[in-house]
Amino acid sequence: MEETISLRELMDTLKKRMKLILLITLTAIIVSGGVSFFLLTPIYQSSTQLLVNQSKSEQPAYNPGEIQTNLQLINTYNVIMKSPAILEKVISDLNLKMTASELNEKLTVASEKDSQVINLSVQDTDPYKAAKIANKTAEVFQNEIVKIMNVDNVSILAKAEVGENQSPIKPKPLLNVAIAMVVGLMIGVGLAFLLEFLDNTIKTEQEVEKLLELPVLGSITRISDKEEKENSRSQRNARVRGESIG
Repeated sequence: MEETISLRELMDTLKKRMKLILLITLTAIIVSGGVSFFLLTPIYQSSTQLLVNQSKSEQPAYNPGEIQTNLQLINTYNVIMKSPAILEKVISDLNLKMTASELNEKLTVASEKDSQVINLSVQDTDPYKAAKIANKTAEVFQNEIVKIMNVDNVSILAKAEVGENQSPIKPKPLLNVAIAMVVGLMIGVGLAFLLEFLDNTIKTEQEVEKLLELPVLGSITRISDKEEKENSRSQRNARVRGESIG
């Protein structure tokens, strides 16, 4: 016979395992909060913008062909900006204790579609250091691109600055705690149903009727040792009172 599980049975399972579900959820929240607030190092980000504009020439102010050429060069500029030729000079100028590869991991270079603006972002545990690296990288790139590609069409639009009470971009403790709560709740509910599925013991008369498809004619109440002792004591007291009356 095919077994079906009703909504009431599901709710009864959740109620029976509610302590387990809450325990797992609270544990996940506490662990996530502790790691996010006390163990993970805050990472700050500073950004600067560069404009790939027209070359300094006698051409008209808005030359569609020149703009299209600059747009095609942006991908090349993005690669050059993160190349050892640029990064090693940045490391030398700022006396950074890292390699070009390590500095490369801190940099993110991107540009909007069909835009001549390049966004350079730097992530570091020190917001002031991140701003210095971003500004120095933009400056070095602007100077070196003249030698590398023999062009002079890059200008700095905005320098990286450290805002007042700047917040780290990661970790985000509240988001981590919220995710941990959802994950903990899912694990708790899943474990509750798993334990219920693996529990094949019979506990009630209703389960006997459902399993055997036979009516229950009677049941024996389980008497604990404490109740048995109290019953024996009551019987002895009653016997003593009866003998005293006799």
